[in-house]
Parts: sequence; structure tokens; C-alpha cells
Amino acid sequence: MPDVPIATRRPQRADARRNYDALLAAARDIFAESSTDASLEEIARRAGVGIGTLYRNFPTRRDLFEAVYVEEINQLSAAAAAVADRPPWEALRSWLDRFVGYVVTKRAVIDALNRDSELFKSCRITMYAAGEPLMDRARAAGEVRADASFDDVLRMISGLVSGTFVDEEQRARVLEFALDGLRSRP
Repeated sequence: MPDVPIATRRPQRADARRNYDALLAAARDIFAESSTDASLEEIARRAGVGIGTLYRNFPTRRDLFEAVYVEEINQLSAAAAAVADRPPWEALRSWLDRFVGYVVTKRAVIDALNRDSELFKSCRITMYAAGEPLMDRARAAGEVRADASFDDVLRMISGLVSGTFVDEEQRARVLEFALDGLRSRP
């Protein structure tokens, strides 16, 4: 799957690429921990770079939000490719586990993004192109309920992951219950 195009591009030089990737990772973590109001200086500090490096890569806060979001989508796409040769249910389940991580990041930056933008639409198309074939293959193998659509599953997981839980073990247990309900029964 091709990467989703964005206004900011990963630099060519190895040291600049490391800084760019460190900024994205720090921003993703900080946005998930606190909010999109997080200090850009804190993001730069956690990435181990100066604020000038952050602004050189991401001239506006919105550029950073978009880059973090697009990076998550590109990782979802890469995850689908990485599991495509596994048995159908295992491949789908593995990709859905990665989707859970995406939901956490999306929840953090979604309000800062324009949901009607071409970028957002492109990301949605890329995500569906990555995950839907895994669902179709699992359904064709008789491992997923015939009446469940890919969109149904994404909405179910998004809703579950967005809820409040006592701890991560409880979240994982509840997700397991939901995914068990997705399986077809003889």
C-alpha cells in the first residue's frame, strides 16, 4: 500500500529522518497522554531536539497533528501487509490489535483535524484498503460472522477502546469478549 501523502515529508538525510521520527513518536505519546494542547517545547524536549527542529519539520501545530495521524495510518497499512500471509483469523486479529493503538492516537488528535479534508478522506480509504481484505479473507474462510461488516467491526472496537476501564487488563478482556462475538459459530 502506498503511504498517504502529506504536506510535510520525511527528510532524506539519516540524522534528519531520526529527528523527524523522534518528533512524531514524542508527539503521538504526549497527545495520547494529555491532549493536543500539549506544549510543543515538551514534544521537542522529549524527542531530544530543539524547538527549531520541530518547526523546521512542522511549521504549524496542524502540520504536526496531520503528520502524527498519517503516520498511524501508514503503520496500519504496513501492519496489514506484514500479517497478510498468516491464517485468516490470526491475520485479522493481529491487525485489529494494531488498530486499537491507532484509535488511541486518533482520539487524541481527531478534534484538531478537519474530518472533511482530502487528507482525512485519503487516510480513511487507505485504512479500509489495508484492513478490509483481511476481514474478507477471514469471512471467506468461515471464521467471521457473515453479517458483520468491516465498518461494524471498526466502530465496535473504536467505541470499546474509547471507554473508561479500571486498567489495561480489563480493556483487553472486554475487547476479547467483543472479538469472540465476531467469530462465526458452527
